[in-house]
Amino acid sequence: MDTLPLSLDAGDREDGGAPVECLGQTFESDQARREHYLGLLAEKLKDPEFRKTPGFPKGTDEAILRMSDPPYYTACPNPFLNEFMRRYGRPYDPTEEYHREPFSVDVSVGKTDPLYKAHGYHTKVPHVAIVPSILHYTRPGDIVLDGFCGSGMTGVAGQWCETAPKTYRIELESEWHRSGHKPPEWGTRRVVLGDLGPAATFIAANYTIPFDVEQFTKSADRILTEVENELGWMYKTKHVDGFTNGEIDFTVWSEVFSCPLCSRNVVFLNEALDKETGQVRSQFQCNGCGANIGKRKLIRFFETQIDRAIGAPWSRVKVVPVLVMYRVGEAKYEKVLDSHDYATIEKIEHLEVPTIVPTNPFPIDEMYHGSRLAPKGFTHAHRLFLQRPLQSLSALWQKASSAHDVRLRNMLLYFVEQSIWNFSLLNSYRPSGFSQNSQWFKGIYFVPSQHSECSPWYILRNKKKRLSGVFSQIQIPPNCCLVTTGDCAKVSIPDASVDYIFTDPPFGENIFYADLNFFVESWHGVLTNTSTEAIIDSAKKKTTADYQRKMQSCFAEYYRILKPKRWMTVVFSNSRNTIWRSIQEAIGTAGFVIADVRTLDKKQGSFRQVTSSAVKQDLVISAYRPTRDLETRFELGESTIDDVWHFVREHLSNVPIFVNRSGDEGDIIAERTPQMLHDRMIAFFVQRRVAIPISGPDFFKGLDERYPIRDSMYFLPDQISAYDRKRTTVTELKQLDLFVQDEATATQWVRQRLQFKPQAFQDLQPQFMQQLQAWAKHEKTVELKEILDLNFLRYDGGGPVPSQIHSYLSTN
Repeated sequence: MDTLPLSLDAGDREDGGAPVECLGQTFESDQARREHYLGLLAEKLKDPEFRKTPGFPKGTDEAILRMSDPPYYTACPNPFLNEFMRRYGRPYDPTEEYHREPFSVDVSVGKTDPLYKAHGYHTKVPHVAIVPSILHYTRPGDIVLDGFCGSGMTGVAGQWCETAPKTYRIELESEWHRSGHKPPEWGTRRVVLGDLGPAATFIAANYTIPFDVEQFTKSADRILTEVENELGWMYKTKHVDGFTNGEIDFTVWSEVFSCPLCSRNVVFLNEALDKETGQVRSQFQCNGCGANIGKRKLIRFFETQIDRAIGAPWSRVKVVPVLVMYRVGEAKYEKVLDSHDYATIEKIEHLEVPTIVPTNPFPIDEMYHGSRLAPKGFTHAHRLFLQRPLQSLSALWQKASSAHDVRLRNMLLYFVEQSIWNFSLLNSYRPSGFSQNSQWFKGIYFVPSQHSECSPWYILRNKKKRLSGVFSQIQIPPNCCLVTTGDCAKVSIPDASVDYIFTDPPFGENIFYADLNFFVESWHGVLTNTSTEAIIDSAKKKTTADYQRKMQSCFAEYYRILKPKRWMTVVFSNSRNTIWRSIQEAIGTAGFVIADVRTLDKKQGSFRQVTSSAVKQDLVISAYRPTRDLETRFELGESTIDDVWHFVREHLSNVPIFVNRSGDEGDIIAERTPQMLHDRMIAFFVQRRVAIPISGPDFFKGLDERYPIRDSMYFLPDQISAYDRKRTTVTELKQLDLFVQDEATATQWVRQRLQFKPQAFQDLQPQFMQQLQAWAKHEKTVELKEILDLNFLRYDGGGPVPSQIHSYLSTN
C-alpha cells in the first residue's frame, strides 16, 4: 500500500481553535495537542524495547502514527497510560468507606439503540446494559477498565453516566426505586479501554473521542459527491426503454457450477431462483440434461486469470452478473444485463488496480476460516473484491485518508471502513427479506454463491445520515477515555489503582477476532499480533489449556491493578462447560472470589447463535478482590481457623442479601448456602496454596454457631433485618435446584427442568452453566449435549410431534 498525502484542502484543516486542556497541560488548539503527543509517540516508536511489549501490533511506525490520536488513542500500547492515571486516578486508600453487593439483576437488553448500531463489530455488549453496573459499582470520577474492549461499549457506557438522555435516566431511576436500590450517582467515569486488535481499538476510539459532527458531515458528503463524479459512470445503466439513464443500486452476481451428469455450465441463481416466490430452491432441474440436482451435487467451475495487483496467476471460482437493480428517479426496477452493462463491466476490468489496495495474503494456514477461503481462490485481501467495488472503495479510502486533521480523518475512515465487508464478495444477495441487497454473515468468512455488488452511495449515504444524526444528539465528554492497543496481560497501570473492571473477554473458540479483523486491518496497514491472543484455535495450535493459561494471566493483571474490595464484572458466553470451568478457575486462581452469576440477554443473536446450538444468553459473573486485611493473612503461606471465619465473614458481606426475581417471587441465594460457602472457602485456600485448617463437619457446625439462618441461608447479624424486611415483599422463594456436582446430579437437574416444559438447547444451556459452580473438582466435566443425547428425547422439527411436546403445547 502506497504512502498517502498528509493534506487534502483548506476545508479540512484545523489551523486555529480554542485552547484545550489535556492531561494537565494547556495547548493553544487541539491540533497543537496532537502534534505534541504525536511527536512523543514517534520518538517512543523508535525504542526497540517498546516494540517488544507483549501484543505490540504488526505495522510500520508511519501506519501506527496515522491511526493514532494520542494521548487518547494509540494503535499500539499507549505510553501515556500512567500519565492519564496520575492525572485522573485516586490512589488506593484503605480507610475509604466502600461497600457494594453484586449487581444481582438478570438483564435483558436489545441491540436497537442507534448509538450501539453506529458501527458493527463481531460481537459486543450493548452500552445500555453496562451503564447500570458502572453506576452501581462506582462514583463520578472513578477509573473503569476494560482490557477486552472490542468496539468500546464500556467507554460509551462510562460517558453515558454523564450524558444519558433524560428519558433513560428517569426510566432507570424509577426501576431502581421500585427495587429498593439506592439512586444512581450520575457523572462521568474515566475509562481505560484496551484490546489486542487495532481494528477494535480504532472503533472504540472513534466512539469515545469528541469530534466536530458538522465538519464530518460536510466532508463525508463531499467525498461521496467526488467519488460519484469520478466513478459514477460505472453505475449507470439503460432503462428497459433503451433511452433513459438509470442509476444502479446493486448488481447481482452468481457463481457458475458444472452439472455432474452432462458437464453443462450451471449459472446457479438463474436455475435455482424461484422468481415467483423469491426463494432459492434446494432442488432444481438441469437445463441441459433435465436431471434433478441440488447444490451439493454441483461441481465448482474455476477460471484462471492474471492477478494484475501482484502479477501472478490466479485461479478462483467463476462468477457472472445476472441481474441489475436500479433506479430512475424514485422508482426502482430490476432487469437482466444488456450490452451496455456488459461493456461497462468490460471497461472496468481493464482499469489499473489502485496502488492503495492492500494485497497482503491471508494467513490461510493459521486461520480457522482458511478452509472456506482458499478452496475458492480467495487467498489475498484484495481478491475478495470484484473490480468495480475495489475501484470505489479505493477512491473512498484515499479521500478519507487524505484529510489533514487527525480526528476528522479517523472519523471518515470509521465511516468508510464499514463498507469494506459490504463491498466484498462476502456480501450475499437475499432474493427475499428485508436485506436482499446487503447481508454478510457476522463472525465468519463465507463467500456466498449469490453476491450483491452495491454502489458506494447506496451503502454509505444512509449510513452517513445515521452517523450524523446519532452523534449530533449526544455530547462526548473530553478527557474521558484512553484507548490502548496491546495485550491485556500487560497493562502499564500502577498496582491497586482501578476502581472497577467490566470486561467481555473472548469465549474460547466462539469468535476468531484476529482472523476477522485481518480483512479491515489490512486497509489500515496495522495488524493484530496473534501470538498472545486468548483463543482456542486448532489452526493456530492453541488448546483449551493454552486459553485457560492466557485468561489466567489476564485476570492476574486485572487483580494487580484493581483496588482491594472493588469489583470485576465478566460477561461470558460459550456452550461448552469445559470453557466455563476454565474461566471460573482462571478467575479464582488469579485471586478473585466469585460472588454471583446472572444472565444477560442481548435479544438478537449473531449468525452463529441463530444457525447453530450456540447459547443465546450470556452469563454475567460478579467477582471481587478481597480486602488487604484478608490478603495479608495468607502472605506467609500459613492459615488458622480464624482465617476461615474471616473469609466467610468477608464473603457473606459481598453476597446479595436478597434477590427479587419478578413479582411476588424471590430467589434462594446459592452463595449463602452451606455447601457453596464450603466450596468457596476450600477454593480460596487451595488457590493460595495453604492448608485447610478445618474439616467439613466442623465447618458446617461452625456456620450454625456463628451466623443466623433464614430459609436455609446464612447471614451476618447486621444483614438479618434487611433480609427479613425484603422477604415480606414476596410470597414465595424460588427454591434451589439440585446442586450439580457430577454427571448424576446434572442428569437429575436436567430431568427436573424438562419434566413439565420442553426447552431448546440454547435456552437450557445458560441455566445449566449457572449450576456448575459447585461441580466437584475431581469429577470429569460433562457437556450438556452429552447428557441430553444419552438421556432425553430430541425433537428437531421433522416428523410427528412427540406426545410429551404435544401435551405441553396443547395446554400452553
